[in-house]
Amino acid sequence: MDRALPTTPPIFADVDDVIARLAETGYLADKATATAVFLADRLGKPLLIEGPAGVGKTELARAVAQTSGAELVRLQCYEGVDESRALYEWNHAKQILRIQSAGASAAAGTSESWDSTKQDVFSEEFLLSRPLLTAIRREDPTVLLVDEVDKADVEIEGLLLEVLSDFAVTVPELGTIRAVRKPFAVLTSNAARELSEALKRRCLFLHLDFPDAELERRILASRVPELPEAVAEQLVRTVRVLRGMQLKKLPSVAETIDWGRTLLALGLDTLDDAAVRTTLGVVLKHQSDQQRAAAELRLN
Repeated sequence: MDRALPTTPPIFADVDDVIARLAETGYLADKATATAVFLADRLGKPLLIEGPAGVGKTELARAVAQTSGAELVRLQCYEGVDESRALYEWNHAKQILRIQSAGASAAAGTSESWDSTKQDVFSEEFLLSRPLLTAIRREDPTVLLVDEVDKADVEIEGLLLEVLSDFAVTVPELGTIRAVRKPFAVLTSNAARELSEALKRRCLFLHLDFPDAELERRILASRVPELPEAVAEQLVRTVRVLRGMQLKKLPSVAETIDWGRTLLALGLDTLDDAAVRTTLGVVLKHQSDQQRAAAELRLN
């Protein structure tokens, strides 16, 4: 059974409040996304967001932080990330200087015991907080983002279990450090590997996919309002066709926005074959993808 955790004032009043406040940051959330965010906030549970790259998983965490006035603390996961990078480590250079200073004092006849020196070098002064410990120790509103957790080794999941279960971290030399104010925790995954059931049990789950055409048009209109509606319609339709192809990397929502800004910068008032051919590199970043798209779209 989980230990009693500190209560934190809720961020959102209801699901509609989530939708409205995220929209103020430029993030247009559908009902399912807003409901997941509301429940994570109200129940105090981490939110695990899974989906392909480029659908707005990380951006959602940023939007929650922005709308709540919270600090975003991010742990970017990658293969080989370890406890010292995720949690904490000791400032070894500073510890060595302290030990050398104690040795110099001993040489001068003002020695102090090794036990005293050892206790000193493993004190707060020599502790370097990394993202997980930093988020737990903060007393102000905090959004903890564990980004692309599926890229980390499975050992990191064991570390996350302790942090997300009790919002506490054990430092052997200092004891257990517990959260004074629970962070709003978001984990993202591109589903590169299956996460453990134990980790999933501690989280609410949200699957984010590419938005439907209507929502993507709204997103594009909010981010590139100067783009003519007819051009935006052509662009969204073309992006959806590209996403239906067997590509190495499907166009993200951010790349849809970039494409809209590109067309606007070039003064193009239509997305014809010539415009697609000359600007395809904005949305497709692999040569093989561009060649496949050009063939399937029958661009001259």
